[in-house]
Amino acid sequence: MYSSGKGSAPSTETSFIDELNEQQRKAVTTTEGPLLIVAGAGSGKTRVLTYRIAWLLHKEKALPQQILALTFTNKAAKEMQQRISSLIDDRASRLWMGTFHSIFAKILRYEAEKIGFTKNFSIYDTSDSEQAIKLILGELNYDPKEIRPRIIQRKISDAKNELISPDVYQEKFVNDTLDDITSRVYRIYQQRLKQANAMDFDDLLVRPIELFNTHPDVLERYRHGFRYILIDEYQDTNHAQYKVTRMLAEAHKNICVVGDDAQSIYSFRGADISNILNFKNDYENAIEIPLEQN
Repeated sequence: MYSSGKGSAPSTETSFIDELNEQQRKAVTTTEGPLLIVAGAGSGKTRVLTYRIAWLLHKEKALPQQILALTFTNKAAKEMQQRISSLIDDRASRLWMGTFHSIFAKILRYEAEKIGFTKNFSIYDTSDSEQAIKLILGELNYDPKEIRPRIIQRKISDAKNELISPDVYQEKFVNDTLDDITSRVYRIYQQRLKQANAMDFDDLLVRPIELFNTHPDVLERYRHGFRYILIDEYQDTNHAQYKVTRMLAEAHKNICVVGDDAQSIYSFRGADISNILNFKNDYENAIEIPLEQN
């Protein structure tokens, strides 16, 4: 058990659990081990995630800072945090809750120097990346009107989400002209980012994996620090998101994912539906709870 610190828990366990239907209540109170919650539209998945975090705090399973909750939008994270505060107290403000990119950017700010960056590294948005790629194309004597920077940027982004490095990319794509150009640009682009003390949006997922692979002590610290991991819209995660969260879940294995394998709205971002389909193979003794009541 862990002390909850400031704030007091509700006087009875049923104060907010009674608001849930039977399957929702089961998903909220099944706290230990890997859990897959299969939830279609209107089945209350956001409510379940919110109440599950509130339940963990209420039952003093973990301190707020030992709970990692990952979403796909800042709006979803903010709304969940506000709802948890209304159910419990201001402990919700100390949760590690936010989008994948914002959470791992936060970790990188703490640890950047270990992988050759400073804590105040810049983050390139898509426009910044395209501009950098346009300059590289010009240096390589390609006409950006014929070889569009946006297309090259997307191909590099897809490669990063699949954890394909410039070296591997060069080996994998040797016959296609556009991929050959992408390979040359990719290598220089990564060098330029490093020289500028900058990361692009995709690096915010790739660099933590590099950090954890090269500094096992850092991985162990975060791995043991996050006692519970919760992921919303798991069907929309890409390979990099899958990899980094699996690394972090290894110690406690208290990973709860919510998703609907019938829909993947972020497929254009490299979402890999196999992440949710293979969850029970990836995590031994995983429990699946369907939310079927609308």
